[in-house]
Amino acid sequence: MNILIIGYGKMGKMVEEIALIKADTIVGIIDKEEDWATFDKNNSFKDVVAIDFSIPSKVLENIEKAWERNIAIVVGTTGWYDKLEEITEKAKQNNKTLFWASNFSIGVFIFNKLNAYLANIMKDYPEYNPSIKEIHHIHKLDAPSGTAITLAQTLAENHNIAKENLNIESIREGEVCGTHTIKYSSVVDDIEITHDAHNRKGFALGAVMAAHWLVGKQGVFTMKDFINL
Repeated sequence: MNILIIGYGKMGKMVEEIALIKADTIVGIIDKEEDWATFDKNNSFKDVVAIDFSIPSKVLENIEKAWERNIAIVVGTTGWYDKLEEITEKAKQNNKTLFWASNFSIGVFIFNKLNAYLANIMKDYPEYNPSIKEIHHIHKLDAPSGTAITLAQTLAENHNIAKENLNIESIREGEVCGTHTIKYSSVVDDIEITHDAHNRKGFALGAVMAAHWLVGKQGVFTMKDFINL
């Protein structure tokens, strides 16, 4: 398939590596504003899907630019979800296609399923206080992470605690790819579940798989649509 990479940092390069292994064609790389003009000049491909791992301040612009070219877009960048409702409505009104996820790792998706299951059990035990801790590399711009926000939302939906009362601790250190821990603490013991990403490959692989899945579809999709668990 034909892939347009938006954002050529560590994640963008990883997407490129995985896409080429899958024999996909990279039809363009957007890393600065003028790259769009180069893409428009050189691109004659059809059925292009964009994969965005840029920065939060550029996401909305990138989505719009992809849609202007009738390109479906997969967005792995986080930190822009205050505009998600607006973008979702715009996609529906204009028949555009968006796949967004706070984390494209299959393991994180399964982890969040466990999170929901555990929260549903623990809601009957008020002596246990839930909290979330996330650790990422020092280059990550948003805190808490998009994944932590998703985990908090899932926990709150399946527990008696309000999301705004759920403590999320964010730590930025070294080159940590991403560690998320959900903890239930009581005076007698603690219960913890943790997802620890060893590298970025799982995120990039999930995004490329989502791009393949998106071909021929129209609308706004998430990992819940992609993985039926």
